[in-house]
Amino acid sequence: MSQAPLFLPCAAGVEPLLAGEVARLLPDARLEALRGGVSLEGGIDDVMRLNLESRLAQRVLIEVAHGAYRDEGDLYALARGVDWLLWITPRETLRVDTTAQHSPLRSLNFAALRVKDAVCDALREATGERPSVDTRRPDLQLVLHLGPQEATLYVDSSGESLFKRGWREEKGDAPLKETLAAAMLAAAGWRGTPEAGGALHDPCCGSGTIAIEAAQIACGMAPGLLRRFAFERLLPFTPADVRLRWQQLKDEAKARIHASAVPILASDISFRMVDFARRNAERAGVANAITFHGGDALERPAPVLPPGMPGTLMLNPPYGERIEALGKAAARRTPRASAEDRGTSPDFFARLAAHWKRAYTGHPPGWTAWVLSPDMKLPGAMRLAASRRMPMWNGPIECRLYRFDLVAGPMRSR
Repeated sequence: MSQAPLFLPCAAGVEPLLAGEVARLLPDARLEALRGGVSLEGGIDDVMRLNLESRLAQRVLIEVAHGAYRDEGDLYALARGVDWLLWITPRETLRVDTTAQHSPLRSLNFAALRVKDAVCDALREATGERPSVDTRRPDLQLVLHLGPQEATLYVDSSGESLFKRGWREEKGDAPLKETLAAAMLAAAGWRGTPEAGGALHDPCCGSGTIAIEAAQIACGMAPGLLRRFAFERLLPFTPADVRLRWQQLKDEAKARIHASAVPILASDISFRMVDFARRNAERAGVANAITFHGGDALERPAPVLPPGMPGTLMLNPPYGERIEALGKAAARRTPRASAEDRGTSPDFFARLAAHWKRAYTGHPPGWTAWVLSPDMKLPGAMRLAASRRMPMWNGPIECRLYRFDLVAGPMRSR
């Protein structure tokens, strides 16, 4: 594999942030932010680095075929045009996943079957044997994307989605994906330094995703250090010199790890969730960088910070499946049934803003709060003026990331 088109899918709304991240990781790359991800040209080293270092991408896909199609026969021909002997042998396994946008085909399963047939037929014709299908952990994971008239076939170099960092076992209810937590931090400009965001506090930490992601950023820890990737089993990545470069990339990433220069704090009203979060942080290698507490977000005092250090409140407050963790306001309302129910308690948010007014406005240079919520009327409910509101998707739920600057004096919404 030499230079090839790459595509890095991401959550809707995160494309500009991902483009900035890729530009920092690969300064010489020519990239383009598209709807749903970022495209660029890259080689083997770029694929390995992006898998290891990207916090915002969901996968690193290598394009191997692209062309027009009208039916499943065209898809078979498209896949037969690829030299699959460069990727796997008949002893390996494969799987084909399909996505579509306004495709005229009636069955995506049949489309995937025809691509699978093409790969198997090509290998059988060349070697006399054919590979097997493994739907759980295939050696070659293919992604077929169907548009209205054109199809693109990718090799998935990541395997499991990149939000799976390799440390999570304790999930709790409705856990936030690590890639979304990273997007929230990136949107806030939080880099884990006294100059870029300062201290970080998540008062509704749940299983600890935001705090753990922040701690890894502050400690310079690559997000992919604790997991394996699909490309490690593919033929272009098996030569000794490539394996050596991969080991060097991981060694360099480990050598960059350092102590956090800023306090990172996490708390939750549920002591069970705090225990989950603490164990997750231990597996992630950042337990020493995070201070955990139990306690109600409506009562816990603001952390004491070093003089002159700003503070960032970053939270995904409970709604839907986690509504029972709202704290004291929860006793005044009926819990909602699922994450698809987008309502939140206006009483909770009004009281949370009042608590911030009392506890967080006396510390110069001040605190900034970032709140992810599906409630488009959240600033009014909090009686705060949102200085920024950024669209983000939490799975199927359309949200906004709101910024509130906590300053002394009246805090009415505009």
